[in-house]
Formats: sequence, C-alpha cells, structure tokens
Amino acid sequence: MSQASLDLHPGNRGGAKIAAMAAIFVLIAAAGLLYVKWWPYYHKALTAADTHSIGKSILGDPANREAAPSWSGALEYAEAYFKSVWKAAVLGILLGSLVQVLIPARWLQRKLGSNGFKSTFWGGIAAIPGMMCTCCAAPLAAGLRRRNVSAGSAVAFWLGNPLLNPATLVFMGFVLSWKFAVLRLVFGALLTFGAGYGTSRIMRGKEAALPEAAPESRAAMEEPRSFWLRWGKSLGLMLLQVVPAYLAAVLLLGALKWWMFPSMEGSEIGLLLLFAVFGTLFVIPTAAEIPIIQSFLAAGTGTGPAAALLLTLPAISLPSVLIAAGAFPRKILWSLLVWVAAAGVVCGLVGMAFL
Repeated sequence: MSQASLDLHPGNRGGAKIAAMAAIFVLIAAAGLLYVKWWPYYHKALTAADTHSIGKSILGDPANREAAPSWSGALEYAEAYFKSVWKAAVLGILLGSLVQVLIPARWLQRKLGSNGFKSTFWGGIAAIPGMMCTCCAAPLAAGLRRRNVSAGSAVAFWLGNPLLNPATLVFMGFVLSWKFAVLRLVFGALLTFGAGYGTSRIMRGKEAALPEAAPESRAAMEEPRSFWLRWGKSLGLMLLQVVPAYLAAVLLLGALKWWMFPSMEGSEIGLLLLFAVFGTLFVIPTAAEIPIIQSFLAAGTGTGPAAALLLTLPAISLPSVLIAAGAFPRKILWSLLVWVAAAGVVCGLVGMAFL
C-alpha cells in the first residue's frame, strides 16, 4: 500500500490529523484571499467597466516630477505603496509560514516536486486564484521551496500570481484596451511557464532538500506544542528575512522612480530598453501597472515602452528577489531578472507593431 493511502486511511488517526491540518490551511487561504483580493477586485472590476479607470498612477503625473532623488519622494512612494499592499503582504507572509507546517511535504512533492514541465504547469495554474503582486507571492514561493517543491514549479507560482491574474486582465481590458489584455495574457503565460521550465532545466540533477524540507514525523504533526513551535520558528525566520530588505528596497526605488522612468522625447527603442530593465527592478502593487501605463500614454510615450512595462512591472522586482533570496540559488534569481527584462523587450517590440 502506498504512503499516501496509509496517511489517509480512515483508521489512521495520524493521517486524519494531517488531512485536517491541510484543510485548515485551505480555509485560511480562501478566507484571506476573499477578504484581501476576490471581493475587492469584484467591485474594482465594476468600477473599471463604468469609468475606464482604476485610479491614478502611483508614480504620479509624468509631466510633473522632481528633478532628483529625494528622501521625501522615497517616503511618499513607500507610504502609497504599503498602504495599498499591506493586507496582501501580511497574508503572503502568513501563508508562506503556514504552508511549511500545515501541508505535508510529500503531498506537495507529488504535484510540484519534479523537474519536468508537468510540475511547472501545476505551479503556474495554482497561482491563478492568488492574484498577488510579486512581493506578496514571494514569501509563499519561498515557503513552498522549503517544503521541497521544485524550483521550477515555485518560480511558475511566483510569476504566475501577478502575470496570470484574471482580475488584472479584466481591469486592463476596460481601462487600456483588450489588445493590451491579450498581449499581457500571451506574454504572461509564456514568461510564467517558460521561466519555470527554464529554471527546471538549470536545476535538473541539482535539487536538494533544504533543512526545513525534511519529511515531518507523525508525532510532530500530532503534537500541538510542536506545531506552535515550528510555526513560530517559520514565521520568525520569514519576518527576519523579508521585512528589513523589503522596506529598504522600496524606499530606494521610491527615491529613484523618476530617474528610472523618464518621460522623454527621443528614440522609442531606447526608452523601451530602459523601461524593460527598470520595470524589472521596480516594485508596484497589484494592477498598478495599468494607471502607470495610462499616464505615460497620455503624456505621449509610445506603445513600445508601454508594452514593456505591461510585462516587466508586475512580473518581478528587486524587493521580491531579496525576499526570496534565501530559498533560491543566486543563478536562478539572476536568470529570472534577465529573462523578465528580455521578455519585456520582445513584448515592447510586439506592442510597437500591433498596438
């Protein structure tokens, strides 16, 4: 009889306990997402359909900007950013810690543990209901890695949250155009599954269980005190790894925002390349790329640079890379940055031709 059958056998008290703990994780995740994402986004979609807007650009008006980086600009951006994401960030950290203590590693390994495309595919599909921004998805992707999920499936989950977000696609269709939404869907899927599969190829034969990913003993799963100790350790380590780097990176990027995204005349190709690189590093809340692009288009920026931001702004960021740094090899993180920027360039070129 298989280990999974033993775990879930009706007469196996330990298996029932493990199944109950997994069910608790699912309920917490569903309740959190309903409150933070699903219900607010339903109303936001109605607003987008009615007004063709989801608010002002978090970067401000491209035509009215500070001449140089400043502490006040950093604080202003950080305040606006964290006011938008704090609930989702708390949920991401909470779920990233809980997945390490409530979900058995072998359950995750069966679906997401191999280095083939199948695990990458399921990692990307699992991301769709989350609808999180890259920084809120990064703690959960790191938590999955610590449960011995393959790097490829964890990367697909991480990128799929912002890039395959169905609510963002709906907002985009109503505010920008459905051509933008289709372009985002196509390139978002290619980048999510392509980067996940590329990561699997790099890691083939190199995957190793992290210390936190060791299979849990049944006694540990059944002992309440053990659970609280393990969760406290998981949550504490995640907070120490996430919060300081997160705050510092957001402040730095907020100070440099107008140097990174100038509204300048000149070569559209040059601006496209600039936006592809800096869009990869910059950090935004969920769907904030839509009003940012809307403001740049209104200021006269071409569709090529706008299309580059369409992909690079949500996909990944410097803060999210720092958040996930302890769970992924540096080679993978550098590869992700290069892949996202390159995909942004191609998306921008396609946007120049067809938008």
